[in-house]
Amino acid sequence: MSTDRLEQLKAFYEEDPEDPFTRYALAQEHLKHDHMDRALALFEELVDTDPDYVGTYYHLGKLYERLERSDDAIDTYAQGIEVAREQGEQKSLSELQDAKLKAEGVGFE
Repeated sequence: MSTDRLEQLKAFYEEDPEDPFTRYALAQEHLKHDHMDRALALFEELVDTDPDYVGTYYHLGKLYERLERSDDAIDTYAQGIEVAREQGEQKSLSELQDAKLKAEGVGFE
């Protein structure tokens, strides 16, 4: 079933490779299939081409953490925090701040 979803998202991507939501959803689906390299490429591309797409930063940061690239994760969370502040996205801001603190080892357990 989820392979069908991956194929469907790939088809949407082929039709409109510039659509940030499609690229974001495709990256998420690649993650579910453990295609980390492809997900990483899509998330990094999204941050470059659509820096205002605030949802990307959290997931890219988490992926960096999975890949044991904690400095990249912290930098990504910091970028996302700025974007969320500019957009007034309080929920995203809170999630990104929490993720950044945890990545820095300052979690409040």
